[in-house]
Amino acid sequence: MRKGLLFATAAVSAALLCTTTACSSTGSGGTGPAGAKKPKIGVILPDSKSSVRWETADRPYLAAAFKAAGVDYDIQNAEGDKQAFQTIADQMITSGVNVLVIVNLDSGTGKAVLDKAKAQGVATIDYDRLTLGGSAQYYVSFDNTQVGKLQGEGLAKCLTDAGAKNPVVAELNGSPTDNNATLFAKGYNGVLDPKYAAGEYTKGPDQSVPDWDNAQAQTIFEQMYTGRPDLGGVLAANDGLANAAIAVLRKNHRNGQVPITGQDATVQGLQSILAGDQCMTVYKAVQKEADAASALAVELAGGKQSRTTATVHDPTGNRDVPAVLLTPEAIFKDTVQKVVADGFVTKAQLCTGDYAALCAKAGIN
Repeated sequence: MRKGLLFATAAVSAALLCTTTACSSTGSGGTGPAGAKKPKIGVILPDSKSSVRWETADRPYLAAAFKAAGVDYDIQNAEGDKQAFQTIADQMITSGVNVLVIVNLDSGTGKAVLDKAKAQGVATIDYDRLTLGGSAQYYVSFDNTQVGKLQGEGLAKCLTDAGAKNPVVAELNGSPTDNNATLFAKGYNGVLDPKYAAGEYTKGPDQSVPDWDNAQAQTIFEQMYTGRPDLGGVLAANDGLANAAIAVLRKNHRNGQVPITGQDATVQGLQSILAGDQCMTVYKAVQKEADAASALAVELAGGKQSRTTATVHDPTGNRDVPAVLLTPEAIFKDTVQKVVADGFVTKAQLCTGDYAALCAKAGIN
């Protein structure tokens, strides 16, 4: 848990220093053999807005793994700017990276970057998000269809626990340009659609949120609620979107009465669960994802190829991409402690102010 605290603290410090369009951090892995070119790995993160995880978790975990492996690295954040994303990639390729790891902003931008890297002989990894039609050699992520399935099952559990009868369910989906959002929806619609068909639930408004933008999500959900004030449940694709919906429900004095899902196990999302405003989130142990990606990147930087245990089909490129897929976990109020015990968030971050008593009641230590 202490390690998680140190990483999170380092990440917050790094985020505060990111005052330009693109945020970067670099490191040297030490001295290599005389005259030998040291492996160098470039990582491009997407933004700080869609989820806090990119700066508070992925960056420090990746940096720590690269330092431990003794390789040079350059981690930058495009801050949602597609032009900056491409510029960063060009700079990294020019600087001599052996491996480029990207979290795309959309498949078009990602494909252009991956294809350029491939042409320059740079090994490539899609991290967390698959670039449709791209040329990444490997893909490292969680089983994103399973993430969605956990959300659908979680909402069903919360509605049952609340004694809901034929509730109207709204779906607040992720960005339409993010393949992960498509996979999440595949997972939760696989749970919800049969319930709509059987008349157990009524399908309410269903809309995607461009770029996972939380401000737009609040506007979209405000419109959803105005049209269907009888909403009985909300499938929100991540914690940021869930918080946007909660803000609207709070304004209408219905927060805590309408079960809402989430994803990413953010501090804000976990606090909402403790407060009863959000019913569940999906925890993805980012350190495991970062460790898997960094281990693969280090092997590639050293000229080695790696075998993976899975593949993911890219329907646009009509190819199967070798993949490392990790297992997500549903988190409810009685299992929030799990996330703290893993060191993903700390008690000091979570149990502030009014949440201290709620943490104690939930057995968080």
